[in-house]
Order: sequence, then structure tokens, then C-alpha cells
Amino acid sequence: MKQKTKSRKILVIHGPNLSLLGKREPHIYGRVTLNQINRALRKLAKEKGFKLKIAQSNYEGKIVDLIAKAKKDKFCALLINPAAYTHTSVAIRDAISASGIPTVEVHLSNIYTREDFRQRSLISPVAKGQICGFGLKSYLLGLEAIEDILNKS
Repeated sequence: MKQKTKSRKILVIHGPNLSLLGKREPHIYGRVTLNQINRALRKLAKEKGFKLKIAQSNYEGKIVDLIAKAKKDKFCALLINPAAYTHTSVAIRDAISASGIPTVEVHLSNIYTREDFRQRSLISPVAKGQICGFGLKSYLLGLEAIEDILNKS
């Protein structure tokens, strides 16, 4: 079922080093590339009637700027894999909180089975939910979750 509000724009943000997917630590992240993730997201978004803006940045400030402009740019939700910034960025956390738009946090790997420092997310307390450990499917489940959140609001 499609949402009945005007805005069907979703901002997707990939954090640092995700441009290296497919080559970087395939035993953790698999062989899926960022382009494959983006293609799968665009396909599902089209089926759901969403428009996506997809961005990847290694720079915390750029990610903060994208989130800060999200409401002004009429995005109805944010799907984010903050990557390493999950565990360190109060700035991204605060930007999400201030944005007022529903946010779903996703991760390819299960962060709770990884190193101790990776098992804490600064983002999850300000997100509607978190999906991790399902590889590319984490992103697709995140988009499905956004659809559910928007349909309930």
C-alpha cells in the first residue's frame, strides 16, 4: 500500500569506506558492491513509488549537511548506514535527531557479533529502528520498514 502524503522522497546515505564494498573484507561484508546495493534499492523504491537520493561520503561533515537539509529538501525519511561513524559520531546522531524525519539505520554485518567497540551504536537511540546482519537485504528490509513507518503516520 502506498503512502498518501505528497512526499515520497527518501534520502539514502552510505557512510565511510562503503565505496570499497566488494573488495574490502569480503569475509565480513560479502562481495556485494555499492553499485549493486544502489541498483537493488532503486528497483524496490520504484516498485513502492519512492524516489531516492543516494549519497556516499567518507566525510562526517558532508553527511551532517545532507541530513540537516533533508527536511527542507522535502525528504520524508532517511535510510542510513553510518558505517564506522555508527560508533563515534555524536554530530550525525544530533543531525538525525534535529531533522525530525523518520530514520532507519542499516548495517551489512551484525555489529553485535563484532569487536566490542562496534557493538555500540550512537545512532540507534534516535532511529525508528535498526536492521543489521543481512548483507544487501538489510538495506531492502530498511526500505520496507520505512514504508511501514510512513503508512502508519
